[in-house]
Amino acid sequence: MMAKKPPKPAPRRIFQERLKITALPLYFEGFLLVKRSEYQEYKQYWTELRGTTLFFYNDKKSTIYVDKLDIIDLTCLNEQNSTDKNCAKFTLVLPKEEVQLKTENTESGEEWRGFILTITELSVPQHVSLLPGQVIRLHEVLEKEKKRRIETERLSSTSPEEEREPIEDYVDVLNPMPACFYAVSRKEATEMLEKNPSLGNMILRPGSDSRNFSITIRQEIDMPRIKHYKVMRVGKSYTIELEKPVTLPNLFSVIDYFMKETRGNLRPFIYSTDENLGQEPMIEGQREKLKKHLHTA
Repeated sequence: MMAKKPPKPAPRRIFQERLKITALPLYFEGFLLVKRSEYQEYKQYWTELRGTTLFFYNDKKSTIYVDKLDIIDLTCLNEQNSTDKNCAKFTLVLPKEEVQLKTENTESGEEWRGFILTITELSVPQHVSLLPGQVIRLHEVLEKEKKRRIETERLSSTSPEEEREPIEDYVDVLNPMPACFYAVSRKEATEMLEKNPSLGNMILRPGSDSRNFSITIRQEIDMPRIKHYKVMRVGKSYTIELEKPVTLPNLFSVIDYFMKETRGNLRPFIYSTDENLGQEPMIEGQREKLKKHLHTA
């Protein structure tokens, strides 16, 4: 019996936009029916497994995820008996919740099970019914995930003195910064959001004190409104100055917090490839601003 063809990957532009936001390697993707503790029934999502996180999108063309689930602390994966022989059901048991997943067919269920167990247990599971090519893919993903973990641990253990050395070249490796970061002023950020509402409504920018950061957003409730939020560096963490301050481990988490709290109404402001062509002078002009901001910090 021939294996069913895997789901077609998202177009390259969509893939690149998602990568800018998540900054994690894509290991597997496809449709999943998901039932979390706050859901009364299953919801279908186009799902990406990036690193040890599942990102859920409303459809294959969405660039902004509506929910995500970190599975690095997976306790176990329990298979469930399904009355429908054409689908697979299993439960992800995590320290704080249990999440039920259902796949379109049994084969994709085996693939999801294989990839999830590989990246959480850091070993290729022996008892999965996959084709030789699929098993080879699991071994490739395993090696990528091991290298990613080693690099993440290395960066997290870097001393403050060691961190200062590469700042000169930081503008050439902007990947660690969220894609919606622009080295612009409060006024410039406001103008960008007002002139290009289709590109997003949230910008991360340097703070006025040249050490911290700020978030500028544009919301249309009864009328368009611009708001600014301070994001303060506290050691290696970042605190959003709200009525009840929120402290998060990195700037990606800061952007994610605003997206999740507004149920996706706030979207990172990102120039697409086409718009970027006309914006290159401004982007180049930001480099010196960013270098100055980082040196001062």
